[in-house]
Amino acid sequence: MKSLIQPRIRNDFAFWPLRTTPWLITDDARGLRIDRSGTVILGYNGDPNEILSLARLAGEWILLVRAGVRIISAGWAAARAAAQFAKAEHFAFEHGLHWTNEMGDDRPASVDRLRDIKDTLAACWNECETDFPVDDAARIIRLWSVIGTCETIMETGGDIRLQRDPQTDLNGYGCSHRPRPWAVTFASSTASSVSERGYEAADRARLRLTAAMLRSGDRSPLLAESLAIRRAIGKAFGVPRGGAVALAASGTDSELLALGLSHLPATNQPFTTILLAPEETGSGVPMAAMGRHFAVDTARGVDVSRSEPIEGFRPDTALISIPLRDREGQVRPAASVEAEITAAVAAAIDSGHRVILHALDLSKTGLLAPSMALLRSLRSRFDGALDIVVDACQSRIAPERVRDYLALDAVVQVTGSKFLTGPPFAGAALMSQAIAARLTSGALPAGLGAYFSQGDWPRGATAAHRLPVGTNYGLLLRWRAALAEYRSFAAVGPAQTTAVIERFKDTVVRAIEAHGIFVLQPVPALQRNGALWDNERTIFAFAVREPGKSGRLLDPAAMRLLYRWLNADCSALFVAASERALAARICHIGQPVALPNTGGAQTGWLRVSAGARLISGEPSHRGLAIERRLAREMADLTTVFDKIALLHANWNRVQAADPMARYR
Repeated sequence: MKSLIQPRIRNDFAFWPLRTTPWLITDDARGLRIDRSGTVILGYNGDPNEILSLARLAGEWILLVRAGVRIISAGWAAARAAAQFAKAEHFAFEHGLHWTNEMGDDRPASVDRLRDIKDTLAACWNECETDFPVDDAARIIRLWSVIGTCETIMETGGDIRLQRDPQTDLNGYGCSHRPRPWAVTFASSTASSVSERGYEAADRARLRLTAAMLRSGDRSPLLAESLAIRRAIGKAFGVPRGGAVALAASGTDSELLALGLSHLPATNQPFTTILLAPEETGSGVPMAAMGRHFAVDTARGVDVSRSEPIEGFRPDTALISIPLRDREGQVRPAASVEAEITAAVAAAIDSGHRVILHALDLSKTGLLAPSMALLRSLRSRFDGALDIVVDACQSRIAPERVRDYLALDAVVQVTGSKFLTGPPFAGAALMSQAIAARLTSGALPAGLGAYFSQGDWPRGATAAHRLPVGTNYGLLLRWRAALAEYRSFAAVGPAQTTAVIERFKDTVVRAIEAHGIFVLQPVPALQRNGALWDNERTIFAFAVREPGKSGRLLDPAAMRLLYRWLNADCSALFVAASERALAARICHIGQPVALPNTGGAQTGWLRVSAGARLISGEPSHRGLAIERRLAREMADLTTVFDKIALLHANWNRVQAADPMARYR
């Protein structure tokens, strides 16, 4: 068993802090010791769970001390992280580590219990303080909710969909805030599990911030981190000098943010919000665009009533939805859509309304509307009576396009959790200098305090002064992970980027043609100027024929089942070795989109997508030459369709078992 523990500590993302620290495993049953040279000595007592938890404790403990934290304070913080790690791994201990119960709990440990745990820690590192540091104990208790593992903190600051299901260890998107490299992942149109690269970047930031907060005794380091994150996002997406970035937990939260900006300065005009294809954005977008609660809880943990008005927003906001598809699910001609947009904008402004037009770049299935030419025409014609919001939450967009939108004084919504493949719930709004200037006077709607804190907004945003003090720590770490993916993606040259996307497209087409059960959804070519990578199609939606009825396509409910089974190990349902091996592969792809069909009902469309991680290289494939790595990625992509075909051929058997997706 000891021979299995050593490779895990060397290779598992959770133990990266031990890379710079000498460590060894002995047969001494005394557990953990850290000697005067800083060497970690792990005594194996026959319980692998205990030794892994102590290794997690030791690595973090030493790095916090190196960062200037007092030994016992660092030990308490590291013990809390180790306890949360053990809880996430479902460890049960045969001999000791009883302190993990208190240190992993949401409620702070008592001073008396911290005293007992201090004695336990002191036995591990004889350089610990001899006296009980009362002030340090009070500090740990005060900072309790912001101390812990990276994945635990990244699960905060969103809504219920971020919460880990204790049965599956996955969140509402079927993915994890812990790396899941064994899963085949082409889910960037919805949400992805964090990669080892993203996790380590977020965890390094988390450890740095933990040390800073333990030294300062308060949460002020998080505000400095928010500023750094916003600057990094602005640089990544090409926000010009004078522009600004605000953070939002999700793309839907950024809808509220954009609507709040339209309320500045205060106006007596009613609003008309024009949405394009809301069924291809997010289910809560129409409510958010009208200033209504779109869920039952908020990013700041406030319980709310879905669809109820949010305090401070105009209650008379009108909503116009313009579809991009006809009643049979076919894409409407661009000229027809743009004529309808122009007429709706003109009619609303003529009636005395201020208009907020939501452009879509791109939808869940890869549609773009309207054209940049129309937006420029509308801006020139209606000027200050029109606000433009660009839903670029898929983030399949080059910085040059972002600058074009910002030149129109549009608010551009982006996320780090779609194309960039960062963890879910990482949104931002990009603003031009003129839009950012609105924040220097007036006040944002008071109800935004349930969703945002002051630290989420640009410096000097006096309009945010009524919002709660602080910032969204989970959101900051999720963006750190996404920005690590961005840096790797940006380092790849444009020719290589386009070549990988083309290879992805060819592989999808061949995999679909290899089976008779798939229908690939046609999408018009993107009408963009200039030869940039974002001209390429990166989202491929497909339907599946109903088993035994090839003339019909599976409806959304059946596709949701298929989506879930793909993300599960289904090997127990098969006998043949080849089928068992294929069924065992865990495949996470984009959630099904429900679209109308020619029969007057709906079809479910699953999606596979090329994300930044495909371009830069899945970290779990590090060490492979580019061609070998891409061949493996394309083989994994083919596996998705092969597994669907296997499940489809055995539909009744799989449906009866209804296998559940799990982290492992």
